[in-house]
Amino acid sequence: MSEILNVSAYKFVPLDDCTPLRERLLADARASGLKGTILLAEEGINLFLAGPAPDLRGFLARLQADPRLGDLPVKESWSEAQPFRRMQVKVKREIIRMNHPTIRPSEGRAPAVDALTLRRWLDQGHDDEGRPVVTLDTRNAFEVDHGSFEHAIDWRITKFSEFPQAAQAHRAELEGKTVVSFCTGGIRCEKAAIYLREVGVERVLQLEGGILRYFEAAGGAHYQGGCFVFDEREALDPSLSPMTAVNAPRAPLAEVNTHPAPSAPGT
Repeated sequence: MSEILNVSAYKFVPLDDCTPLRERLLADARASGLKGTILLAEEGINLFLAGPAPDLRGFLARLQADPRLGDLPVKESWSEAQPFRRMQVKVKREIIRMNHPTIRPSEGRAPAVDALTLRRWLDQGHDDEGRPVVTLDTRNAFEVDHGSFEHAIDWRITKFSEFPQAAQAHRAELEGKTVVSFCTGGIRCEKAAIYLREVGVERVLQLEGGILRYFEAAGGAHYQGGCFVFDEREALDPSLSPMTAVNAPRAPLAEVNTHPAPSAPGT
């Protein structure tokens, strides 16, 4: 088995102590020999971390001892080398920037569909009520180019804050369909689903856990290519294995919403 455990997780939950929480988590992560990125905001937490399994799982256990984060859902994968260059914890305005403050998943999640149900719907060509099903990719265009669901809608956005404008422009094409929004790990498609419901799309669901959870539960059915990830592995195949070897770091990681090329954690 590969030596380095990689985890990703997010949760929309009110956090009113981001600055002291940042200091505590940064010190703990560095003492544990971990690398990666943790984003904190008043709306929640988003993290991508890697390190030796016992140390990383110990860190997560201490993190989840916080009652607000006790049910933090964690997705795991493995690599032969450390895919991150450094350890950083940042306090942001949003854990994934949409620039729509009325979209608050911590106050009410969008309805979700699990991976096996989506696979069954795609197998049969419609949902359980007979509606046609379309998948909507909410990721940046360069991520989509690494792989996506077959026939997925792709509005070629370059950053997630462009999603609302694209949704307004293309809303009519979603009418009469069951829309399943998806992204890498669930964070973007969750906000996207809430926004679409607010602008009048009648039937929209988020893919629970995103592409990574789908790979875990349903393999590569109805999916072509790999899933881009914001670390040195670059992309994962449906077995959650790196599609290319992790070699020397390419460049420092930056914020996913500020560059149209590979940058930082976005799920």
